[in-house]
Amino acid sequence: MTGAPVVRGTVIEAGERIDDDIDTTDGTEPRDLRSGHSGNGNDAPTRRWNPDIDARMAAYEPSVEDVLSPTLDELSTADPERITLVPDAHYPFHPSTGMVTDPALVGATLSLLDDRTDAELAVAGTSSAAIAFERTTDYLGYPSLVARTGAELVDCSDDDLERERYVLTNDDHAVAVSVPVRLRESAVITVPTLRPTDAGAFAGGRRTLARLVDAVTDAAATAVAATRAIDPRGSLLDATTAYGESPYAANTLFAGPTPAVDTLGESLLGRSSTADRTRAAELEAMGTADSASELSTVRVTPVGPTADASGVDFEQHLATLRKRLDGASLPPSDATHPAVSAAYRLYAAVGGDAVPPQLDARGGH
Repeated sequence: MTGAPVVRGTVIEAGERIDDDIDTTDGTEPRDLRSGHSGNGNDAPTRRWNPDIDARMAAYEPSVEDVLSPTLDELSTADPERITLVPDAHYPFHPSTGMVTDPALVGATLSLLDDRTDAELAVAGTSSAAIAFERTTDYLGYPSLVARTGAELVDCSDDDLERERYVLTNDDHAVAVSVPVRLRESAVITVPTLRPTDAGAFAGGRRTLARLVDAVTDAAATAVAATRAIDPRGSLLDATTAYGESPYAANTLFAGPTPAVDTLGESLLGRSSTADRTRAAELEAMGTADSASELSTVRVTPVGPTADASGVDFEQHLATLRKRLDGASLPPSDATHPAVSAAYRLYAAVGGDAVPPQLDARGGH
C-alpha cells in the first residue's frame, strides 16, 4: 500500500464469531516437537483444523476484498511476478485461540489475488526449535488450501534458499539481517494476528517478518531491519479472534502500511511500543520509531453481510477492544489445565478434529 498512510478496518459480522464455537487451548507450547507423532498417533497428522473451511473462506472474501482494495488495485497494476503472504503460523494452535492467523483468511486472500493478478502465489513461514513448518502447516490445513490456487508453501529456514545480507544503517547505528532472496523479490503482504508475544510485545507484521530472517541483534531491531529489507506492500491484521488474557471474538480485519497497522495493534494491546524500546534511541535515530500521530490516520469501513456504516460506531468498537485486550499476556508455557486437555480430546473424538500438539505432548491422542 505504498503511498496510502491509512489503516482500513472491517467488522466481519458484529457480535458473531465466524470460527468454530468452541473453547480450545490456552496458548501453551511444548519445548520440542520437531519430531514425534501427530494427534492420531501417526508420523504425519491425517486430521486437520478448520473442517468448515469453505464456509469460513466465503465469509471472509467480501470483507478482505474491501479492506485490501487499495493493495489489490496496486498489485493488479504493478503486475509483480510473485506475491507472498506471510501469516502468523508459528505453531499449530487452533484458530479459535487467536494465537495464529486463521488459514481461511489466508485462503480467501489467495483466492482474491488469484482472480486479480497473474502472479505466482506463495505462503511463507519458518521452522523453529519447537516444530517444523511442514508439520505446522499440515495441522493447519495449508497444503490443501494452497492447492486451490496453485500457491507454494515456502519454509524460510530451508538451507537451500538463496539469501543475501541486508544492512540497515545510519551515521551511528547498523543492523544486519540475512534475508531469503525470494522474499526480497516478492510483493509481500504480512497477515499477522492480534496477540502478544512471550516477551509481551505485539506480534504484528514486523515481528512476523523478523521470524523469517537471520540476525544476531535484539528482537525490536531485527523486526525493523527485516521490514526495511523485505519492504512489504502492507499488512492484513487478523483480529477476528484476538488474544488478550484469553481468546476474544473481535470480528475485525485491519489493513494498511505495516508500521501503521502495528502501531494500531500495539495500542489495542495497551503496549504503545513500550516493550519494543530496548533500543529506543537506535530505532528513533534510524527514523523507525512508532509515532502516536499514525493512529490519527486510522480509517475503518464496515463490510460483509451486515455492513451498514450508520450502524457501527468504530470509535466505540476500538475502545471496547482496547479495554478488553489491555495488558494482554500469554500464560506460562507449562500452564495447560488438565480440564483443557480432557475437553479437547473429547472434542477431537466427537468432531473428528486433530488434538493440538501441545496437548499431544502431554498424552493426548
